[in-house]
Order: sequence, then structure tokens, then C-alpha cells
Amino acid sequence: MSNLVEVNNLSHRYYTQWAIRDINFEINNRGVYGLLGSNGAGKSTTMNIMCGVLSQTEGDVLINGINTKENPIGAKMSLGFLPQKPPLYLDLTVEEYLTHCAMLRRMESKTIKKAVEEVMERCRIAHFAKRLLRNLSGGYQQRVGIAQAIIHNPALVVFDEPTNGLDPVQILEIRKLINEIAQDRAVLVSTHILQEVQATCEHIFMIERGNMVFHGTLEEFDNQVQPDSLLVETGHPVDMEQLKALPGQKLITRQGDCRYRISYTDKETLCRAIVEMSLALNWDLKELTPERQSLDVVFAKLSGKTLEV
Repeated sequence: MSNLVEVNNLSHRYYTQWAIRDINFEINNRGVYGLLGSNGAGKSTTMNIMCGVLSQTEGDVLINGINTKENPIGAKMSLGFLPQKPPLYLDLTVEEYLTHCAMLRRMESKTIKKAVEEVMERCRIAHFAKRLLRNLSGGYQQRVGIAQAIIHNPALVVFDEPTNGLDPVQILEIRKLINEIAQDRAVLVSTHILQEVQATCEHIFMIERGNMVFHGTLEEFDNQVQPDSLLVETGHPVDMEQLKALPGQKLITRQGDCRYRISYTDKETLCRAIVEMSLALNWDLKELTPERQSLDVVFAKLSGKTLEV
């Protein structure tokens, strides 16, 4: 059985500049996948090739085992796509527009009316069926864009920056809708926003400077850079000189009256010493945990960039 998506040695060149080089990844299961990278990293090029908007210089993309270059129409039968700016015809009503999209997708005429009703219900826009698209808010226009991407029930849906330009409430609503859609299909979300990945994605493909620099789960992404400090909380303030006497510690900073960040050279030795000293000196130890790297720090290190503090 073929993978849902196979991207093999994908490369594309604009004139003399390679936008992406030897990109490889697979998608096998339903769920939300993140295509992550900074602006200009090569995300849009990769996504546009996958969706048939752009023809690659080298490599292959297979959707449900169908090569997008050899049989683009066949591949697109299993694919839905929402560009960053929804492709809306503003003088049509929601119902008219979705009917038009269903026809473009070559759906059988007898199935279109029911499909339009179902997708409007699913995207919670049925009450706007007769409203002109130009009279909808940005959040509801985005819902219509999502509806056109899933109306033909594709196995894979690709969203480009789906929450861009929306207010906080709309962002939460679109994230919820994306997670609902991913219950029975694969969803690929292209974004440069780390919080978007953290909020919606289970698996990450990270492209930077045209190269794939990471692929794995969100947890694996977060753990790429191992923590080198411990967060320690005690029941009452501790003498800093006592902390500085701990073996294996490198640097101690106070985070509050009873909370400390301790960088280490030897984690195992330091943890054992903290527990032993806490018992001996009655520190009333409440927390001893490795400090997780923020996604921003991991992103910067994987992409070879330096964060300004």
C-alpha cells in the first residue's frame, strides 16, 4: 500500500537560485502536520509544487501513489488546497461559490447539493448560505476557503498560513476546525509561526534555506536541544552560598524568593546533591525539573540563527 504523500528529492530553481534542494518526506496517517520555516525558507515553493501550482525542477511528488507531474488531475482528486489568500469570488453567495467549487472538482452533479450542505454545516457557515462573500468577516471568509478545500472529501488538505490576519478569537475557532477536519484525513499546515505549530500540529517538517533541517514529532522537535539547567523551588528562601556549594552546578540565578534556575555541567550529580542537601538543611524542596527549551530557541538553533535577547 502506497503512502498518502511521498515527496522524493524535490528541488526547484528560480533562474540560477535554488529555492529548495532535495526535500524528502512522507505522510502516512491522518492528523495535523506542520510545514515550518521562516519567510523565504522554501515552504511556499514546496507546497505549491505539491498542490500542482508550480512544476518542480527535479524530483517527484506522489499523492495516493499518483505522480503529480505525470497525472496532475488524478493526484488532485485526493487533494484540497487553501492558499494564504482564499480564492473567493466576492460577488457570489456562499452557496453559489461552494457549488461552483464542487463543479470545478468534477463532482457528480447529483452529489453536489448534499456535499455543499454538509460542508457548510461542518464549517459552521450554513446560516450564511445566501450571503455574498464580500459581506462576510475575515474569519468567515476563511471558513469558506476551508470549505472549498474539503468539499470533495480529499485524503489530504493543505493550508497555507490559515490563521494569518485573524483576531485571537477567530484564530482559536480556525484551529479547532482544523483539528476537527484532521480526525478523518491528513492536514498539512504551512506556517512560520511557532505558536501555530505548538497549538495544532502533531508532526513537523522544518525547511530552512531550502533544506529539510528537521522532521519528527513536536516533542522530538522540542527536545532537539537538550536542557542544560534545572528549575528548583523550595518552601522558603535558600542561602545562595549553599546553592553555590552544590557539585555539578555552573551558574545560579534567582527567579523569585524561593525559585532558582541552576545551570549544570553534570546533571545527575547536581540532582542528587540538591535532594541530599534539601533533606539535610530542610529546604522543603517542592520542584526539581529540567528546564525545557522554548520553541523559539529550538527553531533558532535548528535554522542556524541567533536570537537577540
